[in-house]
Amino acid sequence: MRPLRRGMKAVEELEEEMTEAAADSNEDPLEETEDLEPLEPDDGGTFQQVTNLLNIMDSGAAKTDAAGAGPDMRKTLASVIITEKATSEPSVVMNALIRCLQVPKISTQRKVNIYNILQEIIQQEGELEEQGVQRLVAIASKEMRETLEAEGYVKAEVASDTLAALSRNHFSLVMYELQHHLKPLNLTDEFVIITLAKLANGNVFEFMPYMGITLATIFTMLRLANEAKMRQVICSATETFCETVQFYLRHLEDSVYPVMTEDQFAVKLFPLYRYFVTVWLRNQNPEVKLGVIKSLKPMLNLLLPNDDLRDQVYDYIPLLLAEYRGSLEALFITQVLRQILEMSVTTNTPVPEMQLHTIFTELHVQVCAKVPAQQQYSSQNLVEIVQCFIALARSYPKELMKFFFSQIEMSKEAIRVGTLTLIRAVVSADEPRMNIRTISLAIRVVKNTLSDTRFKVRMAILRIIGQLALSGYQDRIKGWGLKYVSVQLTLSTYKLTNHRESFYQRDLEEKMVHKVTMDTVRIITSSVSGMTNEFWVRLLCYIMETDYTEALTPICISLTNLAERQLHTKDAAAGVASKSKHGSVQKSRQPGQRPALIIPEEVLKLCKLPLAGSFLMSPPPAPCPRTPPCGDSAVLQVWLVWVSESQQVPSVDLPAPQKLLARLLVLMSSPYKGEGRGIAMLNLLRTLSQSIAPSMADMWEVEIPLLVKYLEEHTEFTWNQKTWEDKLIQFLRNSLKKTRGSNWSLRLSKELNNQIESFDSPSLEKGFLYRALGFTLAMGLEADKVEVLLLELLYKTDYSNDFDREGVILCFGLCARGQVKTVLNVLHDFEERIQESEQSWQIGAWRKDHPWRRETVKSALMVIYSCVASYCHPQMLLTHVDNPITAKIIHHYSSSCQDICLKMAFMKSVMQVTKAIKNIKDLEDFQFAQKMTLTGIITATIKEEPTDSLVSPVRTMAMEALSHLSNLKPFYSMEENNELMDISIHSVISLQPPAEDNESIQTLYANAMHALEQLMEGLMQRQLDPKGLQEMVHLLEKWILSEKEGEREKATNLHLHLMQIYVQSIGVCIPLKLGQFGMLVGLMAPCTCDSHRRTRIASMDVLSSLLDLHASQTCSSWGPSKELELAKCKEDLQGPDVEKIFSASSRIAKVACVQFNCDEVVSLIQKLCENIGAMDLQHDKASVTWIGTFLQMRAKELEDKVAEILGAILVHLPVVDHLEVRRCLIEGILLLAHYHQETVLTSLLRQPLPMERHLTEVWLAVAENVPFARTMLHGLMGRLQSRFTPKANATSKADIWRLAAVDPLMTLCTIHLLIQKIDVNDKLLDLFPDLIYTLLLQLSSSQGPEAMSPVLKTWRLVHAGMLPEEINLQRITIQSMQLLFRRLNSEQLVHTLEEQGVWALLQSSSTFLQGVGLLARLCMRSMEGYRQRLSELVLRGMDSDVLSCRISSTAVCVEKVLFSSS
Repeated sequence: MRPLRRGMKAVEELEEEMTEAAADSNEDPLEETEDLEPLEPDDGGTFQQVTNLLNIMDSGAAKTDAAGAGPDMRKTLASVIITEKATSEPSVVMNALIRCLQVPKISTQRKVNIYNILQEIIQQEGELEEQGVQRLVAIASKEMRETLEAEGYVKAEVASDTLAALSRNHFSLVMYELQHHLKPLNLTDEFVIITLAKLANGNVFEFMPYMGITLATIFTMLRLANEAKMRQVICSATETFCETVQFYLRHLEDSVYPVMTEDQFAVKLFPLYRYFVTVWLRNQNPEVKLGVIKSLKPMLNLLLPNDDLRDQVYDYIPLLLAEYRGSLEALFITQVLRQILEMSVTTNTPVPEMQLHTIFTELHVQVCAKVPAQQQYSSQNLVEIVQCFIALARSYPKELMKFFFSQIEMSKEAIRVGTLTLIRAVVSADEPRMNIRTISLAIRVVKNTLSDTRFKVRMAILRIIGQLALSGYQDRIKGWGLKYVSVQLTLSTYKLTNHRESFYQRDLEEKMVHKVTMDTVRIITSSVSGMTNEFWVRLLCYIMETDYTEALTPICISLTNLAERQLHTKDAAAGVASKSKHGSVQKSRQPGQRPALIIPEEVLKLCKLPLAGSFLMSPPPAPCPRTPPCGDSAVLQVWLVWVSESQQVPSVDLPAPQKLLARLLVLMSSPYKGEGRGIAMLNLLRTLSQSIAPSMADMWEVEIPLLVKYLEEHTEFTWNQKTWEDKLIQFLRNSLKKTRGSNWSLRLSKELNNQIESFDSPSLEKGFLYRALGFTLAMGLEADKVEVLLLELLYKTDYSNDFDREGVILCFGLCARGQVKTVLNVLHDFEERIQESEQSWQIGAWRKDHPWRRETVKSALMVIYSCVASYCHPQMLLTHVDNPITAKIIHHYSSSCQDICLKMAFMKSVMQVTKAIKNIKDLEDFQFAQKMTLTGIITATIKEEPTDSLVSPVRTMAMEALSHLSNLKPFYSMEENNELMDISIHSVISLQPPAEDNESIQTLYANAMHALEQLMEGLMQRQLDPKGLQEMVHLLEKWILSEKEGEREKATNLHLHLMQIYVQSIGVCIPLKLGQFGMLVGLMAPCTCDSHRRTRIASMDVLSSLLDLHASQTCSSWGPSKELELAKCKEDLQGPDVEKIFSASSRIAKVACVQFNCDEVVSLIQKLCENIGAMDLQHDKASVTWIGTFLQMRAKELEDKVAEILGAILVHLPVVDHLEVRRCLIEGILLLAHYHQETVLTSLLRQPLPMERHLTEVWLAVAENVPFARTMLHGLMGRLQSRFTPKANATSKADIWRLAAVDPLMTLCTIHLLIQKIDVNDKLLDLFPDLIYTLLLQLSSSQGPEAMSPVLKTWRLVHAGMLPEEINLQRITIQSMQLLFRRLNSEQLVHTLEEQGVWALLQSSSTFLQGVGLLARLCMRSMEGYRQRLSELVLRGMDSDVLSCRISSTAVCVEKVLFSSS
């Protein structure tokens, strides 16, 4: 809808502009020139409307409206409006347009627009006024004949087109006007001639009456036309006139005008032709030459049928040939010549013989010479020249071949190749058929070039031979042709297989020759009959001998073609005779069944037949002197001449069926090489089935199509090598089964063995050959002959070549499937023959080899024995595995220099043997006697490997061997398992990770880690219970706690792998031992804060596995919310933020904590404490974080476990160096003390003296918390006072710990430390009476006889010497009392105590009571607020059972009474 709206809007704008233009025209009326006719009467405004529309069309600066209608649409609409108006009033509109043409100073574009509109009006249906048409013809004719300039040429062109349009309905008027300006001997305007050509093309029959006079008049102008442009116009018009005449002659029955004959036209045309060729063709202007030569073709179409004129045309052929030396495009000249020559053949009027040599020479030069750069159509020109020579060969075969022979005599390669190319074209001409004489002459010419060894000449000859076969001249190539093809096949193959790198160009040339040869062979075999026997043998033997396997596909196809032709040409009687010759009966062919070929009887009769494939192996004859050497080699050239002319050629035997089958089978292992040789060879085998092995024929008829189908369904990019080889091996096995009871299999084995040296190493073909040989030998019936072949194979193998060595090993293994005793006998025989020289290993087979060959052979023998074990029958294996197989492997390893290769071979052998034993289904109670011997050798090898570097896969293979050995009986004991794991871990765990740019070391590293995992897993499987898990973790623990990141990471990942295996294998079957869960979690918990990201993640996964295992075994709640929380924690552990890492670790601890019972908490904390200091600070912080988290969440529940936990912390606290870590541990102790004060207090007081730094830090931490310190002082006083009170019975666990005996000296030291370190601002006034009284009682007890035997000697630290003097009860007690009095901030009291010697009196037992009384007296005077409390305590002490307590209390009481009475 949008374009329609735009168009409507444009129409509306046009109407508006027309209205405006009309107004303007009234103001400025048109001025016409004086020579115009009077204006027509009023036409109703049509003229004005047309003028306005033309103005719109002329406006180049029209504005584009909003809808997008631009100038092009406006112009089109204006033109459409005028044309539509002319539909109803054609004459009126045409007159208006004619008036517009007569306006002076009109623009060129306006005139072009008017003429274009007039042409559209003329083409409409409707009558035009005669007067208007006449005026238009006159105006257009005048416009067309005006001076031609750049713009004038455009006007003349459209004016000419307008006249041509008018001629369709007004031919007479237009023709009269043009003929009026076409006068003899007067050069007319070029557009008059152009318009005449247009009239002739558009009005054929009307123009014919004028054709003669027109041609005659134009001929009179030729001498006057000196300008190149005019000459081109005349040539082009002449070309059009000739084509028009030809059309007229073909449709004479449609003409109503007087009929003109072809001869009449030809007579009038020939003068123009003669003038064109003799005068204008010699013009130097290339455009004129081109115009002339193009006009000649239609002219000759009219001239050549005329017998008289044809001979005259022949006279001007030399002038045409002369143009080859000019600048004119050769193609156009050749096309004219071809036209003349082909007409000469058609009319049987050959060109004059005197012109032949010139024609031959000029055309031949075009073929042989180098094409000039300006020639654009060289290939098309060559095609035209070939057709010219074919025409000449039909007219003058003898003369042409004579000319070819003269050219062949020249030694230039280009001339010879060009000549041979032309001969091939002549041979290929099929219509009309070349006569036998011509072909014979051509073959004589070709034979003269057979000695030329240049590759282009050879290809040209081969193509001629192929063309002769294709064209039906098979009998002409039976001798020389087939011999030449055979020689070229051998020659190109020899050069390609013996090429040198420096001759790359020659290799390309030979490849081209070889390809052409293959194409020729394919043509011959598909088309030639009557000589299949000779060529059959040549091709069949070529398959057997060639090293250039790229040629095999076409050869096989060719052989198949020959076979099929033989099947179709042999009659039934001959087939029966052939079968009787072979002594076999061929089954009748079923419908749809492919016929099988029996090699022709004639072929089988030939004991010796010529074979090109053997030429180069025979001594050459004497050189032929008639042809000089050229090309690559004079010797090769001599061979070519000798082969082509002599019947005395070397001979070879027909290949045996086994040899042919062996060759094809091996080559088919790479079925897509050489353009898909697999299918071609399969088809050949199927065709030759009756000749190779009649017993296999029926089976091949079924199986070969299946193999072909597989190859057709795949490409070289989609097929699978192993699958295909398996199919071929199965095909071979099925085939050999059909020959059981005969020596067919043995003979095939010999042929396969003979072909080993024919293939390179490595190659797919040779690998398959070894495999096929092994399978074939396994099916052999005569063991002694199989032994001979195997021994020969051992002797001729190059053991330094890895590929050949592995191939022989595989061959022996496959042979052992059916010949295990034979194989072992051969190996034993081979070893005995080399035993006498074993130390030097310098025997005949390796006389030229290096000294290290000894280890190479021994390693090969080891792997051969193990491969025999892998492939032989299970029952035979159990009989021979210990001895000789394993015993020989150990012998060869132990008796050699154990280099890396030998170690690898040994490990490989062990693995193969153990795998073979393990794969036996019914092992029953089989005990592998050599297991411990092998284990000792392998572990020694692992220990020898460097622990810090990885240079070979020896340790990897050793661990894999141990893994396999561990599955065999007798099984390893627990101690042996642990030892093997420890040795393997130690060998691998310290290896440094390889650099990223060293892929080989990365591979070795990854393989070593994988082998360690597999070994650990296999060994753990033997004892898959909590004890085994504990042993495994114990082995990994020192590496998990290593200071090296790499070791921690590897150990953690190994722990994770084994933990996952354990969880998957055990599940809920066997619960963990008590405390084992906590120990396992405690080991891994610090690793969640490891500096290495992968270690953190692995630790997290280990903890998840442990938690899952524990939850499943204890049936505890473990919901999705906890799993989600662990997942979030794992995500946070992956980042580098340390705070997030510790936060995540703490959250993991909180999630895990709820899964622990009290015993597990104890084991966890003990393990965490053990690990502190083992690694770096980050791990220690993680440990104390977990300890703190567990104590915060579970401290209340741990009443029975406090002593164990506290003991674990106190034991490891002294070794903690970092202040922050120690602080966290101390906070844990305080947290325990908060909930279990008595237990913690008793545990702390039972620590030995002197008080160590870590214990001091604990009490200092207590002192920092004043309320808690005051609580602890109460407890400490209670412990001292309990000695002076009657013993009470415990009613709770707390009472038990509270009443437990402690060392009073330790208690006093603690009280002294707390009084000293508690905040000085706290005067301890509320505790002062109790503290003074308790200390006084303790001091009094030290004065009695019981002071001589310290309490709880078991809790004192046993030192080599005595405790320091300052650490005794009296001194610590007095010092504590002094600290208390100083806290009272009563300097006078402190001074009085010092002045009156109270402390000295208290220290002596003789003055102790005096001191007590003086102390009590001073206290009564200075401390009025504490008298009441002190009185209560004294009265309680007087009831004590302890004498010293009663005495001291009585002394204080006396002083109080005296103070009260005073």
